[in-house]
Amino acid sequence: MKVGFIGLGIMGRPMAKNLRKAGVELIVSDLNQEAVNEVVAAGGKAGSYAEIGSQCKVIFTIVPNGDIVKEILFGAEGVASTITAGSIVCDMSSVTPVESKECFDKLKEMGVGFVDAPVSGGEPGAINGTLAIMAGGKEEDFEALKKYFDILGSSALLIGESGSGSVTKLANQVIVNNTIAVVSEAFVLAAKAGADPVKVYEAIRGGLAGSAVLDAKIPLIVKRNFQPGGPIRINHKDIKNVVNTAHSIDVPIPYTAQLFEILQTMKIHGHMEDDHGGIIQYFEKLADVEVKEKE
Repeated sequence: MKVGFIGLGIMGRPMAKNLRKAGVELIVSDLNQEAVNEVVAAGGKAGSYAEIGSQCKVIFTIVPNGDIVKEILFGAEGVASTITAGSIVCDMSSVTPVESKECFDKLKEMGVGFVDAPVSGGEPGAINGTLAIMAGGKEEDFEALKKYFDILGSSALLIGESGSGSVTKLANQVIVNNTIAVVSEAFVLAAKAGADPVKVYEAIRGGLAGSAVLDAKIPLIVKRNFQPGGPIRINHKDIKNVVNTAHSIDVPIPYTAQLFEILQTMKIHGHMEDDHGGIIQYFEKLADVEVKEKE
């Protein structure tokens, strides 16, 4: 069975290549022709959205935002213009639950399944096939996608009905990004006080303050490595989605609202393509100090 894969960015490109390595027959599409060529060189084929809709019974999308997802699916020459009943679309983008439900409802009218299945794990997880996949939709559609999820990730869980995966990703982003901010604040304090941040990290990582975020980000921060695994640009968009979704259902989010303003400051100062570990630069500027290895 042919599988469509639309979106070959930082995450999508290695995900598509992992599907090819596992022998999945892929038709791919992206605005970046270089990315398309790379997956074609790995054995995939290139195709338009409409060609993917007509030829593939399973179609994955992973793109920057919900508006792009909807244009890919429902635009004049989009996937839905040719898709056949019984197909399944799986959107792995980080979007709002409202956008996911909208796609689900429109495709349901065509007899097509839709699963929102955003991921966590960043570029390393995409490359290594160890992503955490959080899904919303019908159980039978999730089960039909499970063999592909097993290639792409180390865990995949159906959370509930349509939109549940997107809600879970928003919760994930609240925790990850606020944790990065708190870790940043703590290490700026330590550095300004004259402590070696590497030794501070080694001292606390095994205790209650230890976390996957701490282990993933501090070794890069102290080397001043802000090459994006998860760029601030994407996290800025996700946290904006959190704020909008929370406000729409009357959930106060004081910490995350402040975090959004921190990310907005990073945008103004040109850091949107930095890894989200680069959030520490906001706190460093406030304290006039850099968190880095001792010379």
